[in-house]
Amino acid sequence: MEFQTLQKDMIAAMKAKDKTRKDAISALVSAAKKTAIDEGVRDNITEEIVNRVILKELKTVKEQIDSCPPERTELRAEYQARYDILQEYAPKMMSEEEVKAFILEKFADLAATKNKGQIMKQVMGELKGKADGRVINQVVTDLCK
Repeated sequence: MEFQTLQKDMIAAMKAKDKTRKDAISALVSAAKKTAIDEGVRDNITEEIVNRVILKELKTVKEQIDSCPPERTELRAEYQARYDILQEYAPKMMSEEEVKAFILEKFADLAATKNKGQIMKQVMGELKGKADGRVINQVVTDLCK
């Protein structure tokens, strides 16, 4: 996701007076700016930084949904709406089959050792932000059987 796209969508949400959408996108914009400043690239916010921020925010909102008491329906609906908005911007994650194909193609020699720790160490570095960690873990576990 391009940073400029986020900014344009935030402005569009402001003009449409869609407070929920504006707040969700605004949180992404400010988190991306903060991360870029922390990494020393204030003027050059890359797609990789934006995607990392989106995934982090998604995880946070998912935890908020899961920890929200059932009787707080209005709060849970607010979190769910925010989650749905963030999901639109999230990078597409690799499927289980794609992860398996990637591992067998790029790390065939390592996969043959059936050493789960070494495989996970190499694969997680390569697929960080491209595939869900649970999916990677499941595929590696299946390969090491």
